[in-house]
Amino acid sequence: MIAMLGMYDMPALQAAHDRFWNLIRDDLSFGPDRLTRDHNMWDVWQDPGLILAQTCGMPYRTRLHGQVQLVGTPDYDLPDCPAGYYNSVFVTRRDDTRDLKDLADGTFAYNEALSQSGWAAPIAHMKLMNLRPAILMETGGHALSAQAVAIGNADYAALDALTWHLLQEHTDLGEHLKGLTGTSPTPALPYITAQGQDAARIARAVRAAIDGLEEGDRQQLHLRGLIDIPPADYLSVPNPPTPKALHSVS
Repeated sequence: MIAMLGMYDMPALQAAHDRFWNLIRDDLSFGPDRLTRDHNMWDVWQDPGLILAQTCGMPYRTRLHGQVQLVGTPDYDLPDCPAGYYNSVFVTRRDDTRDLKDLADGTFAYNEALSQSGWAAPIAHMKLMNLRPAILMETGGHALSAQAVAIGNADYAALDALTWHLLQEHTDLGEHLKGLTGTSPTPALPYITAQGQDAARIARAVRAAIDGLEEGDRQQLHLRGLIDIPPADYLSVPNPPTPKALHSVS
């Protein structure tokens, strides 16, 4: 059996995530003693022994749908988003006076091409403005994208709204970056479990654990509840062109 809560598991939040998982496991009366933090996420997501993990909407709709079950979607009570939804925030350096239209001529840092918040949402937003990034830089992570902008290796990036909050709370990146605008909300990162697991039972344990969190942990993790969002809502979000396809369009 395996469990991973790695999507927002920055060092400052690991102890709170451990306590959250302990509450879930105690309610279930089964599951691994510890969260996994040293495995490839794709291996974890597709592990037949998966009890609980968090994935992203784009990996779910493009590869994982039909292979895993949705458990529920955490509600992070994010500004301008319905419960269980999130959006992306375009960020640039605090001293950069350009708007998004002008920034599009520069370098866009993105975490990876299968990210809803780092790639799909910002590309869709820019398309509505008849824009597309002139230069792309793949970084491998939201924090790395933010860092690339902060040190001047990129001009702008799109971070998921919760990550942007966490970076401002737990790093100095908020001192160097500012938010420009947000994308339209889409369903947030869902909890999943393997086929064959009792997803409803696991969802009840997650809800009980959220209710049972100490207030300090709940505030740190920004957890407000668990929302039932059907698979169709995830699958209806359009897929963007790949980075290669985006730049092959004349």
